[in-house]
Amino acid sequence: MASSSQGAGHRAARRRGSGARRVVVALVLLAVVAAVVGLVREARSSGPPPTVAAAVPSSNSVAPSSSAPPTTSTPAPPTTPPAEPTFDRAQQSIDDPNSPWVVVDKARPLAPLDHAPADLVDIGGRQLRAEAAQAMRDMIAAAAAQGLTISVLSAYRSYDYQVDTFRNQVARFGEERAEIQVARPGYSEHQTGLAADVGGGGCDIESCFATTAEGQWVAAHGAEFGYVVRYPDGAQDVTGYKYEPWHVRYVGVPLATELQRTGTRTLEEFFGLPAAPGYPG
Repeated sequence: MASSSQGAGHRAARRRGSGARRVVVALVLLAVVAAVVGLVREARSSGPPPTVAAAVPSSNSVAPSSSAPPTTSTPAPPTTPPAEPTFDRAQQSIDDPNSPWVVVDKARPLAPLDHAPADLVDIGGRQLRAEAAQAMRDMIAAAAAQGLTISVLSAYRSYDYQVDTFRNQVARFGEERAEIQVARPGYSEHQTGLAADVGGGGCDIESCFATTAEGQWVAAHGAEFGYVVRYPDGAQDVTGYKYEPWHVRYVGVPLATELQRTGTRTLEEFFGLPAAPGYPG
């Protein structure tokens, strides 16, 4: 009986030890779980704040109806084109007889009256100032390339030559008519060495020159070489001379081009000078 009781006591002791071990294991597991949960909570609390998707609108989001209307960009003002450069009308003298812009008419004689250019050169048996002569050669060559023949019929005339010419015209037509056709000595553009009478197309020093191919070409293209028709049709009340489509005057390409561009008929009008229909006094 004693051995049986001892065996039963041993079994009960083993059961109690086993239960105690289970309790310890359970407590350890609970402690581990609690520690893990604490770590997770700590990690979440120390991490970055969650982002709100609505804080950054996507490119495909649609603005709510209550939002402000989209702003419209103000159109840029139209660009103003740069102003054309102003032609300098004072860059050369209109009084100096040596200037290519000198204006000679019945109210503006040469000073001195017997002025003679110092740089005259020959052109077809006539004479012009060197610059005007070269421009005339170029113009004649350009016309020839178009099948046209232009010749120089008269060019420089000295003061003494003009004395004789004017006297002869007065004797032939009377002074009033002569002054419409020929300038007094000292008042002639021919005396500057910058003017020439040209002909061609079967009409020389007559109004019919304007109807020839040569006359029309000179009127249209003369400015390209610095020449203008000095006494245009309908300007006798300004220049004092009847229409002379054959009388061309060298003023240089810039001025000739500006006269043509602006449609200005005469030098008097371009430079704002008084009209000179007759001699004063």
